[in-house]
Amino acid sequence: MGCSEVAHAHHDIGMCCGTNIAPLVPTNAARTAPSSPPVSPRVAPRSNPPCTPSWTVAISPKELVEQVLQLHRQIAALDDLHPSELVDALFSSLVDLCLHRCPINPDTDLNPDVQKVREDLIKLCGRAEGLLEHHYSALLGALDHPHLHLDRFPYYHNYVKLAKAEFRELCATACRAMPASPEPPVPKPPGCMSSEAACACVAFMKVAFVGSGPMPLTSIVLALNHMPWATFDNYDISAEANDRAKALVTDHPDLASRMAFITRDIKKVQLRLAEYDLVFLAALVGMDRPSKTDILHHLSLHMRAGATLVVRSAYASRAFLYPIVRKELLTHVGFDVLSEFHPTDEVVNSVIVARKRSPSLSLEKQDGSPLR
Repeated sequence: MGCSEVAHAHHDIGMCCGTNIAPLVPTNAARTAPSSPPVSPRVAPRSNPPCTPSWTVAISPKELVEQVLQLHRQIAALDDLHPSELVDALFSSLVDLCLHRCPINPDTDLNPDVQKVREDLIKLCGRAEGLLEHHYSALLGALDHPHLHLDRFPYYHNYVKLAKAEFRELCATACRAMPASPEPPVPKPPGCMSSEAACACVAFMKVAFVGSGPMPLTSIVLALNHMPWATFDNYDISAEANDRAKALVTDHPDLASRMAFITRDIKKVQLRLAEYDLVFLAALVGMDRPSKTDILHHLSLHMRAGATLVVRSAYASRAFLYPIVRKELLTHVGFDVLSEFHPTDEVVNSVIVARKRSPSLSLEKQDGSPLR
């Protein structure tokens, strides 16, 4: 799911591959926008041998920046970011380019002009992904039993992989928080998928996802595959996005009973935040550092001590697609960072797991002003 803060959507883009640097406008775009749901919306079958995944191919910072600038010029010149052959081709090329292994630090290696391009690309990418999600959500919502067709969304399998990685991190941090014992600290409760998930069963009963968008795939995948015991409150400031998201799960009795869709700016939610054991913050909720800081500061003020926060970030070349969230920022506003995960495959987002610090231990400024 992906859009600007205006829509509070989230997304995890990128399934292309290439043996060399991605072409600026490939003829075999990985994203398509047909008038009806396709049988297979991912990369079309090819007669030539499978390509080398781009994330296994190294690229120099100079090559990366040069091609990013070219793609930005092409994307910024578009009048319309709705799904189309050209839009899909350009963004697929951008994602493919940014998945290459590249030893670049966006905070220190980019001059001010390139930083501005990066910031603009993140916004453009967010808007395009938001439109893509609305498009597919409407198409799938018109089908019988939409939940059976979610894999028609082009990046569905990326969500599956990212949710699996996030749940793995959550299980590890939850088990570390349990008191040491010669016996297994937590028995496997009914509904837990595995003994490894037993700690998470106890720790994470009530979940909030901030910025769920019209296709709340993370919540759905977690609810179905990893956390069948938990309830999920999905927050988005767009009523239309929530209506479309709700239509995707209405025909699934279990999902419908465990998922709520709340139209609200998260910065106006206070007391209710203290009810959640686990809060997810979508990557594009808070498009720049000041707005991201404000949201994290708000969550820190109103989440209960000991609750867990999952923040999506980016690193290296992938930071041309998503904002970077620094661990130091989380520490500053009142969280203890428990783990950090950086993908090395087609999944774009990094994941940071943090715990809300006790107020008495908080390092936040006395005047409450957030770090800029």
